Amino acid sequence: QVQLVESGGGLVQPGGSLRLSCTASGSIFRLYTMAWYRQALGQQRDLVATITNDGTIHYTESVKGRFTISRDNAKNTVYLQMNSLKPDDTAVYFCNAERIAGITLKYWGQGTQVTVSS
Repeated sequence: QVQLVESGGGLVQPGGSLRLSCTASGSIFRLYTMAWYRQALGQQRDLVATITNDGTIHYTESVKGRFTISRDNAKNTVYLQMNSLKPDDTAVYFCNAERIAGITLKYWGQGTQVTVSS
């Protein structure tokens, strides 16, 4: 079992920056692929970025060059540095942990609101 707690959301002006954090507890963090998803009001939940247990990183096209995902296994924490924010980035951001151990183990955080507005 993994518990995920996100923090760092808030209101920011267009062009600004925010850093989201997600701290995990309850299992072996370093074995998990960690990801950030986002869900805008009335929309489906979409993948933003992933980082595997060996450090392989993937970004969705719309955030490439603006967002950076990283992890600190010693702190059981994954980060999402978001720069050059746009109003379209407004959403609830969710942390996700996943690994395959015979079955697929998948866990979600409660989400943190990011609002980009002037």
